[in-house]
Amino acid sequence: MDIKGQCWTDEESDGENESEQFLYGIQGSCAADLYRHPQLDADIEAVKDIYTDSAVSVREYGTIDDVDIDLQINIGFLDEEVATAWKVIRTEPIILRLRFSLSQYLDGPEPSVEVFQPSNKEGFSLGLQLKKILSTFTSQQWKHLSNEFLKAQQEKRHSWFKAGGTIKKFRAGLSIFSPIPKSPSFPLIQDTVLKGKLSVPELRVTRLMNRSISCTMKNPKGELFSYPPSSQAGGHCKNIPTLEYGFLVQIMKYSEQRIPTLNEYCVVCDEQHVFQNGSMLKPAVCTRELCVFSFYTLGVMSGAAEEVATGAEVVDLLVAMCRAALESPRKSIIFEPYPSVVDPNDPKTLAFNPKKKNYERLQKALDSVMSIREMTQGSYLEIKKQMDKLDPLAHPLLQWIISSNRSHIVKLPLSRQLKFMHTSHQFLLLSSPPAKEARFRTAKKLYGSTFAFHGSHIENWHSVLRNGLVNASYTKLQLHGAAYGKGIYLSPISSISFGYSGMGKGQHRMPTKDELVQRYNRMNTIPQSRPIQSRFLQSRNLNCIALCEVITSKDLQKHGNIWVCPVSDHVCTRFFFVYEDGQVGDANINTQEPKVQKEIMRVIGTQIYSS
Repeated sequence: MDIKGQCWTDEESDGENESEQFLYGIQGSCAADLYRHPQLDADIEAVKDIYTDSAVSVREYGTIDDVDIDLQINIGFLDEEVATAWKVIRTEPIILRLRFSLSQYLDGPEPSVEVFQPSNKEGFSLGLQLKKILSTFTSQQWKHLSNEFLKAQQEKRHSWFKAGGTIKKFRAGLSIFSPIPKSPSFPLIQDTVLKGKLSVPELRVTRLMNRSISCTMKNPKGELFSYPPSSQAGGHCKNIPTLEYGFLVQIMKYSEQRIPTLNEYCVVCDEQHVFQNGSMLKPAVCTRELCVFSFYTLGVMSGAAEEVATGAEVVDLLVAMCRAALESPRKSIIFEPYPSVVDPNDPKTLAFNPKKKNYERLQKALDSVMSIREMTQGSYLEIKKQMDKLDPLAHPLLQWIISSNRSHIVKLPLSRQLKFMHTSHQFLLLSSPPAKEARFRTAKKLYGSTFAFHGSHIENWHSVLRNGLVNASYTKLQLHGAAYGKGIYLSPISSISFGYSGMGKGQHRMPTKDELVQRYNRMNTIPQSRPIQSRFLQSRNLNCIALCEVITSKDLQKHGNIWVCPVSDHVCTRFFFVYEDGQVGDANINTQEPKVQKEIMRVIGTQIYSS
């Protein structure tokens, strides 16, 4: 047998029967008695020509007129942080498996679609979203697809590139500097490709494909194009790629367009999210009632047990933030979003509905959510039963608190914590979506960046984790004055941000630095017998501040030690610190000091810091 491509054994596949002794990549004679449609062969060769030989694998079933085509979608372009937040392995391709009729191909039944990563069988929720997207795409394309139609499209392409044919006439009649209109009948050719390239007789199709609008195609030098900013991605990621290179290339291109912007679309209806401050990092369901019902019915929210087991400290923090927002006198403003929770006794109605807010009922359910400390001490199933007895809405509310968090939060191990912050409750906090992070890195290369604190009362963070760090100046969200203009307020000095972190719940006076130092000194004189190093939060009286990375462009306004950044894209959260019983950390920290910068970069893991 002629074996090409990467060979995954059945043990590595997506739950296939182990008795089937086939390898992916078999191209040849195991089904010699069955006719394989030539258009299928042509499309497979097109994938190899445009990508690599290992990008496509074929699996035939002998006497059955079925064939599995496995397409490898490279996701190496994703940042490591994004891949971690999305629970994907960026060094391993996503496998898109399509099952066609071997003899009929495009004239046969609509292919089934499976999406998986061989080494990532647990918690690959992104695969569910991508499978839904690609199944819908396939159904739409199948309405007009046929082998004859595709053959005609490809013949048009071949005549286009003949040495003395259409392309020559095209160049004679059109300035090479004129843009070529986008059309499903031919690829988008950019000016840089046209200049000096079209005179080459053996112009390869791959060079044009590699310079089209795909988010992840490589150019001839092997460099990956970065995906476009959100405003462009939203317009292009749903565009239908050209069919002239075959259906397999088309669906690979469409997958590559969609993957970088999955967080911008609802996981159920695939409509674009509308957020006050743009999209967030993690994919999520939108607020439409039909989507909420589907989300609940599909069981996508059933990951609470895993989250409590693997990230209990984070769940503990999320519940504390929710409680602080719900108990705030400003809850009608800051408790946003309000939960959308399906009634477990009546799956056709919402027990908690943003259109009919009931804070008292919500408070009752939240009070019945057992402490995370108790959840980790026994069987999760038993704990759930106990919660259901206390209040049938307690566990559904806990699921919502976990699944609605759209930021990536991870408890830092002791070895990665910032020692000068003097708290064991330290978290990595990333909330920027891929497009915003890409824009941030571009700005960082131009202007450099530095670190500064952002202090805000814990009651505000329930919303921040779901809507992003927004410019609240001159809006109903503003709690303090905006004496230095509109923007996100930051400070390189810890005492200033600690002051803001304690303001809220009726406290509107900024503590002095001396008062903060006294509070810090009191914390350091507390007897060590007290469990201040506890894994979980012991108190409901919490202070918290974030350490952010900010672009040092001319837009950053510095008024002494109070900085104002009017460009929200220029501020990205990096770390989050929580203090109990009204205590604070060292009030004398200055992020501009070399030793502090060095410690920050040690934790981040970067050796070179440019400011």
